[in-house]
Amino acid sequence: MPAKPRTRSAFESGKALRHLKKQDPVLGRLIERVGPYLLRVETIHSPFAALAEAIMHQQITGKAAATIVRRFKEKLGDGTIFPLPEAILAASDETLRGVGLSRSKVLAMRDLAAKTLDGTLPAYDALCSMEEEHIADRLTQIRGIGLWTVHMLLIFRLGRPDVLPSTDYGVRKGFAMTFRWKGRSKDATRALPDPKDIARRAEKWRPYRSVASWYLWRALEIPTSASRRAP
Repeated sequence: MPAKPRTRSAFESGKALRHLKKQDPVLGRLIERVGPYLLRVETIHSPFAALAEAIMHQQITGKAAATIVRRFKEKLGDGTIFPLPEAILAASDETLRGVGLSRSKVLAMRDLAAKTLDGTLPAYDALCSMEEEHIADRLTQIRGIGLWTVHMLLIFRLGRPDVLPSTDYGVRKGFAMTFRWKGRSKDATRALPDPKDIARRAEKWRPYRSVASWYLWRALEIPTSASRRAP
């Protein structure tokens, strides 16, 4: 039987929204247009499984990743419970490639499995008591795990309220739309605000930068004409 999910970080969303609206009226208008904060922290049975799935989802569509995850469970386990790190280390490259993993992802999965067993990847209870910076330091030692993946784990799996994924394309695009940021380049990526610009503005959002980021993602779903009303 899989382990029962443990209690995650929790905070009162109403308090967070009141704080953000007071500290940043422009962001507050976005919050009013979007509506209630609906982010739900996903069930996590183990950091290993969560990061393994994150690796599988990198640079491919969600549908394709779901197929790989299903094949992975079927080939290395019983089809339902996520395989243990030992199963990855024992599997041949041919087996891992056969479920749809690229060569680089095979190497990343093996490194994740090894670093889970040697303690580099902390257990779930340990992660819950660690500061975000310490979690990032540990997890980015694993091949294929960058700061963006760590941020997604912190927000969507551990429920941390004060994480700012400032390098995320959606956050940068939502920031540009919300604050009418005008880039100085014709290149779509370079025309977006620099992560440092977002970080400076986000200082006033503490300790709820995860919540603010969620609303910046939602800004992309608002019609352009509506998203540019804020001065």
